[in-house]
Amino acid sequence: MTERLKLRALDGDDLAVVSACLQDAVVPLSEITYLPSERRFAFVASRFRWENDGGADGAMQERINCGVVFDRVTRARTRDVDLSDRGQTFDLLAVEIREGDIILILGGGGEVRLEVERIVCHLQDIGEPWPTPWRPGHPDPDGN
Repeated sequence: MTERLKLRALDGDDLAVVSACLQDAVVPLSEITYLPSERRFAFVASRFRWENDGGADGAMQERINCGVVFDRVTRARTRDVDLSDRGQTFDLLAVEIREGDIILILGGGGEVRLEVERIVCHLQDIGEPWPTPWRPGHPDPDGN
């Protein structure tokens, strides 16, 4: 599968699909921006192509750069993120809705909270995918 994703999220169900596509994306802090005058929050991530995953044996695993934009953002806040270290990268674990806000859950316990008027998100793959030997792993619910 070589098609690039291009998605739009306008409600919680749509955002759950975006979250699944972005699970385990690598996001450099230098590729995150909040533009308050445009009410826009955007970032570029290297996402694992779960939709093209060849399985645990490593066949057909790929990453691709992906642009993500949230519009109608009235405020962006972080928790446990050192904004002064622009060289750091984060693993994006999930995108959730809590109390009407969009929460980007980062590995290591950090998060970005976007206060929004309503959900308006666009995701689009950029460029060509590249092979990766590393498949993100997650323990099963029993902790294995």
